[in-house]
Amino acid sequence: MINGKMKKLSPSIDEWLKEAKTDPAALQEGMFLVHNGVVRQTPKAKVRQGIDDGSMVKGMEFAYDAAKVDVAIAETYTMDGIFHVRVWLNEGQLELGDDIMYVLIGGDIRPHVVDALQFLVEKIKGECVTEIEQK
Repeated sequence: MINGKMKKLSPSIDEWLKEAKTDPAALQEGMFLVHNGVVRQTPKAKVRQGIDDGSMVKGMEFAYDAAKVDVAIAETYTMDGIFHVRVWLNEGQLELGDDIMYVLIGGDIRPHVVDALQFLVEKIKGECVTEIEQK
């Protein structure tokens, strides 16, 4: 528990897609992409920078700034061809295998949707969240 926050139940991506496809904007969308970030055993430093100190992740404390996430979502909507953005972030004490985040992007063509997903996930991870790996 971080700041009294308990981890949340993960959303249904099937439900998210059903809702997205009922929106009038869906008629302009040719593609949806989903990102699902999960707590992994391998430390971030090893995966990203090749630094291996022999440790393994046992869990993670996770928190986010909702206002910053809202700004990142708004920025994503300004990108070419993007008509649907939905984000869910977990919080609190997470265990291996727990969902950290879900992001759904809907847009007109693949290059626009891929770019928007990359932009938003990078923005969230770089500016909106606090992840503390526990080893």
